[in-house]
Amino acid sequence: MTVELGSRSLVGIGSGAVAVDVDEALSARLRDLALVELDALVIGGRADLVSAFADDVADALREARTRIVALRAQLGGADPLNALDITVRQRASDAGAAGALRVRERLVIQADAARGLARLAVLAAALVPKLFEADRRR
Repeated sequence: MTVELGSRSLVGIGSGAVAVDVDEALSARLRDLALVELDALVIGGRADLVSAFADDVADALREARTRIVALRAQLGGADPLNALDITVRQRASDAGAAGALRVRERLVIQADAARGLARLAVLAAALVPKLFEADRRR
């Protein structure tokens, strides 16, 4: 059984369930590509390696862009803290208690999305200059 929790999935049943970050593979790919030294690829005149690297970086950045768009969508919508605009009496009611849980869940989802978006944006920012440099060296 898999349950989506923002950018994480809960995989398994009962106490054996494990939280898995669905963005971890993409993050690892972006980190790994950022470690590549272009000068090492250029040695020996291997333009094919530089070209393959540039294509891989471009593909990873496209994947990151798609995921960032999805995470931005999770940040959209009505402000969950609009619940502050209801009366004290409404917040104190049973319906208010259920509303508090919904607001909390929405805020947690938005926080997870914001963290994931920030992480991917930082990793992508490190790769964009490498892509431009690799394109110059092709």
